[in-house]
Amino acid sequence: MVNPPETVRRIAERLEKAGFETWCVGGAVRDAFLGHSHLDWDLATAARPAEVRQLFRRTVPVGIDFGTIGVLDELGVMHEVTTFRRDVRTDGRHAVVEFGASLDDDLARRDFTINAIAVSPSTGEIRDPFDGRGDIARQLVRAVGDPDERFREDRLRALRAIRFAARLRFQIDAATWDGITRSAPFLPRLSRERVKQEIEKTMEQVRCPSIAFDLWRDGGALASLVPVLATQSRVAFESADHVPMPGTTLRAERADARRMLRIVSIFLDVASRSVREALHDLRFSNAHVRMMTRLAELWEHAFAPIDTALRSPAPLEDAVIRGWAAQTGRTLLAPFLRLAAARWAAVRANGGDAPTRERADSAYRRALRIAYRDPIELADLGVDGEDLQREGIAHGPLLGKILRSLLAWVVEDPARNVPDRLLAHARDLARNDESAAGPTGGDIS
Repeated sequence: MVNPPETVRRIAERLEKAGFETWCVGGAVRDAFLGHSHLDWDLATAARPAEVRQLFRRTVPVGIDFGTIGVLDELGVMHEVTTFRRDVRTDGRHAVVEFGASLDDDLARRDFTINAIAVSPSTGEIRDPFDGRGDIARQLVRAVGDPDERFREDRLRALRAIRFAARLRFQIDAATWDGITRSAPFLPRLSRERVKQEIEKTMEQVRCPSIAFDLWRDGGALASLVPVLATQSRVAFESADHVPMPGTTLRAERADARRMLRIVSIFLDVASRSVREALHDLRFSNAHVRMMTRLAELWEHAFAPIDTALRSPAPLEDAVIRGWAAQTGRTLLAPFLRLAAARWAAVRANGGDAPTRERADSAYRRALRIAYRDPIELADLGVDGEDLQREGIAHGPLLGKILRSLLAWVVEDPARNVPDRLLAHARDLARNDESAAGPTGGDIS
């Protein structure tokens, strides 16, 4: 049963009273037939953009050139109201549209049959010229009309087909899949920003992103768009399945962190330098590139020792965990261990050998307690560089070397982190360094 909210019906009623045919369309209609709730109800209408803006007090020019005006209902929720349109020209990235089309023309330009269903909010009449409801029942993603033509109009549709199939757990119609594979060599025509957005939407909307990225690989999209991922193992992709979905938290910063972890999880078997290059190429922000690249660098060096330690039946010593925290730093310890837990879950799901969830969870809780209790960073030391210089112990490059050695010494035993012991140990380190360097002589004559 398709039952648009009362606020949406009132928007449609105002348009229809002004003489403009209006229908509910798009994802909300599709999801209603699937029995899923949906907040973003969109409308298609015979009204032109200027006419829509005249009828409603609060509007947003979302995409006037494409006929779309955002109308805010009385609750402040925005609904896109788009003029019936048809494509007259496209280069696979940008379309030129023509207004004055009929509803059937408008539905015929849509991507997939499951998205080409319209419902009248006033009468409940259903317009479904391409049997989208049948494909919903068959759990099938199928292009409207000729797949090759649909994908030439907008190359992003190939990736959208994959996202819908993965999100809904539908199959892709054979002719549509053939069109996707034929479209793959042309995908680089898409802007890198649109590719990035599609990756982010997949991580946000798909419970098991590995389904989507397996299809990206099989259909040639990875080879065309993100070549470093084209040879990734299924376990690498499945790691993302075990990072919670961003939408399951209401906190924006936590949702952003989950999205980032899902993305970097599929890169973790790639050299960190290549990860940085790929993320920059996809136009991720500098802050996200730095964070994800650092996690990839840590993965190269820190994951194997942690994995080995948690596989061992031997008790896990606090000093070992302090070593992990010192290597990652406090801020990256938790996300790094979450990535490790996701990888272990993927390995176990594929019948491989990995630390148990109970052991990983226990180590995670201990690690966070230890990291925020014990000294694991240079700033935690009981002395600093000024102290060493004031005592005449070290200057220049030797200063940093001794501070790092002091930290490693304290990580082994936090009881050592008192100024007198640190200064005494620093003197020993300086003397040993001088001895190792050997005597320095004058000119050789």
